[in-house]
Amino acid sequence: MRARVLSGMRPTGALHLGHYHGALKNWVRLQHEYDSFFFVADWHALTTHYQDRAVIERNVYDMVVDWIAAGLDPDLCTLFIQSRLPEHAELFTLLAMGTPLGWLERVPTYKDQTEQLGERDLATYGFLGYPLLQAADILIYKAAYVPVGEDQDSHVELTREVARRFNNLYGRKVLTEPQALHTEVSRLPGLDGRKMSKSYGNAIEMREEPAQVEAKIRRMPTDPQRVHRSDPGDPARCPVWQFHQVYSDAATRQWASHGCTSAAIGCLDCKQPVIDAILREQQPWRERAETYLSNPKQVHWIVEMGTERARTVARQTMRDVRDVMGLAY
Repeated sequence: MRARVLSGMRPTGALHLGHYHGALKNWVRLQHEYDSFFFVADWHALTTHYQDRAVIERNVYDMVVDWIAAGLDPDLCTLFIQSRLPEHAELFTLLAMGTPLGWLERVPTYKDQTEQLGERDLATYGFLGYPLLQAADILIYKAAYVPVGEDQDSHVELTREVARRFNNLYGRKVLTEPQALHTEVSRLPGLDGRKMSKSYGNAIEMREEPAQVEAKIRRMPTDPQRVHRSDPGDPARCPVWQFHQVYSDAATRQWASHGCTSAAIGCLDCKQPVIDAILREQQPWRERAETYLSNPKQVHWIVEMGTERARTVARQTMRDVRDVMGLAY
């Protein structure tokens, strides 16, 4: 029996290239190696955007289409929606009874998001408790591994601590302590060199139209000290070079680096291989997505089937949890 891996994403709508290279590309590979569960974390979206109800349904299904377009196969992995499984909320509630408040307050991302999203009212129980809800999402499926970046290690550590405390409190190993699964991923920055984000206006969507992709990359800022075509540049100062690191082979990178530092090529020349590579990558995504965009019910059916598969596992875990807590009456 294959070990289980679990991960989720907040539904922010159509995904961009940063999502693909930072997580989704990895998920596509993992589905061939593990019993893979991937879920739409729609309750988590509400922890910071609880007033944005108008777009949440569209965002959920736009994201699932991108998952499938990228190569997630519903026959190889389980795709489901968090809010369709009230068992998550039940486990979250029961874990909350015995989880020390200080454990939640010390989670680094809690502090970071409080500072970064200062314009939002985040003085809510839901926001404080979201790392514990995340723990419940993982523990209810008895996942052995959680694929995360190093910045998310603290969440997996908290999940292990919660599982360990629960098992000790009730004298039986009901919950599995998961391990962080660090796998190599490509970090793709935004068009301006910052983190790629739709809110920064520096993103390229996975299924963006070719003409828009070309226009965006041609407008990308380059080495600010390369004012004239004849000025030599420094790739280290140029956001386009970071795209070459992800999209270009060694020969193309050598050509771009030498051409920039010697002023043998212009910035538009340097950008063209990146444009070509992104359009090649996107072509099969657009083709696969078309099937589902023209038949939305097929996407709903895939999610429905995955949700029922997940429900079978979640219900068994909750039977065990209720039993050890003395609630099986």
